[in-house]
Amino acid sequence: MGQKIHPKGFRLGIVKDWDSRWFGTRKTVPELLLEDRAIRAFIKRKHFNAGISRIEVERGASNRLRITVHTGKPGMVIGKGGVGVEALRKDLEALTKKQVNLNVVEVKSPEVDAQLVAENIASQLVKRIAFRRAMRQAIQRAMRANARGIKVAVAGRLGGAEIARREWTAEGSIPLHTLRADIDYGFAEARTTYGVIGVKVWIFKGQVLPGTVRRRPAAEGGR
Repeated sequence: MGQKIHPKGFRLGIVKDWDSRWFGTRKTVPELLLEDRAIRAFIKRKHFNAGISRIEVERGASNRLRITVHTGKPGMVIGKGGVGVEALRKDLEALTKKQVNLNVVEVKSPEVDAQLVAENIASQLVKRIAFRRAMRQAIQRAMRANARGIKVAVAGRLGGAEIARREWTAEGSIPLHTLRADIDYGFAEARTTYGVIGVKVWIFKGQVLPGTVRRRPAAEGGR
């Protein structure tokens, strides 16, 4: 019997950190959770082609938000002369009715970012590229970018087949049960004409040994 858990949730507090960092009471937590979800959905929808990997939300005072957008194409979010990031900040302030401090951080190696790899495969499936070819190319790019291991799984009506099925392929090492292993996980959906195909990607980036801390990159850009 398969026993599955989210690779990031499994490692929270050990080698991974939360994407939302704030405290709330029993009454305020549901509202704040929905607000976080609305913020992420809005940014993702507005800048879907910018290759957004993840969005971090921090709350200090009751009316202040610090949002960090990790993207593979920061120029598309920042815009010429910072026009894009300023417009996005104003939209977020209108959405949340709070003061927003927005930072944009570049993802240095999109080839080993699991979320971006999954979205890239999904976009290829929408363009009717053969799923095995898309998976193989993603694995080759990740291994060339010094990934220690990668696993890709797709599920749905692959190739337009009548019966849905699941296919996966892997290369290198993927120690899912090792807590100190830095495993990045991403999920995306390809909405094709013959149904939705799910794409999951696991990328092993090495082990975080005792005495070392995997720090978040310093904020770059933004207002």
